[in-house]
Amino acid sequence: MKAKSILLVFVLFFSCSSLPTSYIILCAGDSLTEVGYPRFLERSLKGEGIRAKVLNQGRSGFNSKEYLAFLEKNKKTLARNFPDFICLQLGTNDVRTDHDHISADEFYANMKEIIRLFRDFKTRTGKNSCILVATIPHIPDNTAFPFDNLSGKRVTQEINPLIQKIALEEKLILVDNFSIFLENPHFLPEVHPTDQGYEAMAKNWHNALIKKGIRSTGKT
Repeated sequence: MKAKSILLVFVLFFSCSSLPTSYIILCAGDSLTEVGYPRFLERSLKGEGIRAKVLNQGRSGFNSKEYLAFLEKNKKTLARNFPDFICLQLGTNDVRTDHDHISADEFYANMKEIIRLFRDFKTRTGKNSCILVATIPHIPDNTAFPFDNLSGKRVTQEINPLIQKIALEEKLILVDNFSIFLENPHFLPEVHPTDQGYEAMAKNWHNALIKKGIRSTGKT
């Protein structure tokens, strides 16, 4: 009986010690990531007692083609961060009307390749990093060059439907960052959200991460 008790304690100790005491979250995207939501996400997670290191790998002005090139060049370096989760949001610069313009077919191919590269990333325990992908905010009417009203139509008719399709095909968690700004248009006065908008995006990512099992360990 005593031996069984010792064995039970031994099993419980190692099963509990295998739980992560912190998380590494890599945020990939454009300026809505680089100057946007990650700082609010880290604060939000900390507020619930979740220890998380949020790595901001957003690149301002990048469309999907440019981010793919960045990822191909820096894949090994980024992979050494061993992220538990990868939060991916791209597409806003793809609907620009200048040289950054990317067709729907190109966007789809670029995003599929970005996800393929991220699938090679591992956590500190050797598991595959969990990838989440988000829809993008709309482009408000009369937004200044290099956007126009057609850019907004492309978001709703091309880009977000493709993101939804990719999430389904790749079996990824889909985060709806589009609806936030339809319900709260004052959060998006132009292409870049207000701090309230970024905070709402962070909460969306936060909730999605909770659904994927991220939680407080009760440790500080």
